[in-house]
Amino acid sequence: MSLLVRGGGKAIMIQGTGSDVGKSVIVAGLCRIAKRRGLSVAPFKPQNMSNNAAACADGGEIGRAQALQALAAGLDPQVDFNPVLLKPQSDRTSQVVVHGHPVSTLDAKEYMNTRDGLLSPVLESFKRLTQSYDLVIVEGAGSPAEINLRDRDIANMGFARKAGVPVCLVGDIERGGVIAAIVGTKTVIDAEDAKMIIGFVVNKFRGDMSLFDDGVIEIETRTGWPCFGVIPWIKATARLPAEDAVALTRPTAGQDAKIRIAAPMLSRIANFDDADPLRLEPNVDFGWVRPGQAIPRDVDVIMLFGTKSTIGDLDFMRAQGWDHDIISHVRHGGRVTGLCGGYQMMGKCIIDKGGIDGEAGERAGLRLLDLETHMSGEKTVRPVKGTCAVSGQAFTGYEIHVGDTFGADIKRPMLQLPDGPDGARSLDGRLEGTYVHGIFADDKFRAAWLSRIETGLAAGYNYAASVETALDDLADGLEAALDIEAIFANAQAPGWQAD
Repeated sequence: MSLLVRGGGKAIMIQGTGSDVGKSVIVAGLCRIAKRRGLSVAPFKPQNMSNNAAACADGGEIGRAQALQALAAGLDPQVDFNPVLLKPQSDRTSQVVVHGHPVSTLDAKEYMNTRDGLLSPVLESFKRLTQSYDLVIVEGAGSPAEINLRDRDIANMGFARKAGVPVCLVGDIERGGVIAAIVGTKTVIDAEDAKMIIGFVVNKFRGDMSLFDDGVIEIETRTGWPCFGVIPWIKATARLPAEDAVALTRPTAGQDAKIRIAAPMLSRIANFDDADPLRLEPNVDFGWVRPGQAIPRDVDVIMLFGTKSTIGDLDFMRAQGWDHDIISHVRHGGRVTGLCGGYQMMGKCIIDKGGIDGEAGERAGLRLLDLETHMSGEKTVRPVKGTCAVSGQAFTGYEIHVGDTFGADIKRPMLQLPDGPDGARSLDGRLEGTYVHGIFADDKFRAAWLSRIETGLAAGYNYAASVETALDDLADGLEAALDIEAIFANAQAPGWQAD
């Protein structure tokens, strides 16, 4: 039984020696462990940078990693779980979302010069969570070793020191140099920052872990920090929703599939975890098409996913020659399905006079549907329920988009929502698009959609149950590898300071 008690309002932070060391997954696993031990637990990430977002019931949005962590904790998404979200929409600028709503678009230098002003809303959210939950598990961003960014940091030690939250440091052995990464972090960070670190974890180990016993001793000796455990590669993580672009390389299911789907990997691709239920579906061979590669000719469906900048990614698509591949696919009887920004691209034009969705301008679309999209300042963010306009199958999903789409083909919607139709379909039904994300995570909706492509084909995968099982398997793996009692015992009430 954990040493934590209900009503404690304590917190602990998971920071990493770099990006993609497994912080998000470890926080999700710890949330599930705490929940299984009867604690009320909430995830928290002060600042996230991602175009993968989740809609909250109040109309705000947070990073999808925090939505997954909330699921692990048995909670619905809340804006306090990720008070500052940066959504890159060009090579130089990002939309800044605070407490779920966009407040500005800034380039990197502008953001760095102003982000210390965002510490106040970060601390407001953190305070509300610690007053409402027994345990708050905080995820850092990037690395505390980025000391050039320390003076205005709100995501790692800047937050930890201000809020008084002890830190567990995670290193990734798979990428190599984990001893140097952990010891080097101790060497370069401020001495007072180093005092906040109460121990470390080594993640993603493959093979005989006893071979790293001497490595653990070296790190402990050189840093003075105890090791809370070495985590093996946990296969269950491949069944969790994708968080970032790195996850696009994960292997797919469906080697004996009857349906082939290809999806161009757009430069500003967003909410691509829409693909996960299809990638894991045994009846589907799903493949990402990387920049510089042609879209295969023998696929049944080309899927166009969401993007943070529709005009920017239309330009990117044409630079790859994918527009020609798509038009050829359609001429030969192929299907195209567009989600959100991908749906907008399927129309005749996109008009963004105010630069709402990136660079201001106007572009011709793929002209697959008789539609045009006008970008507006109003951003739609909401969970939705509805039915398929073709099969009548019910679904749940969410919307996160700017822009209004008009045209003749909306008379044949893809979906029916409580407040009206959504999306559009061609007369023969081969071309379709919608603003709603998450529809393929619904097993019955996915089955109905697949059966229209291959008559009589049913979905063979329970996606929601698979995610829940993967979270439990992840928690089991962490329980076996880590000293969970020691980690939870080091959680402290806000305001804690090291001696």
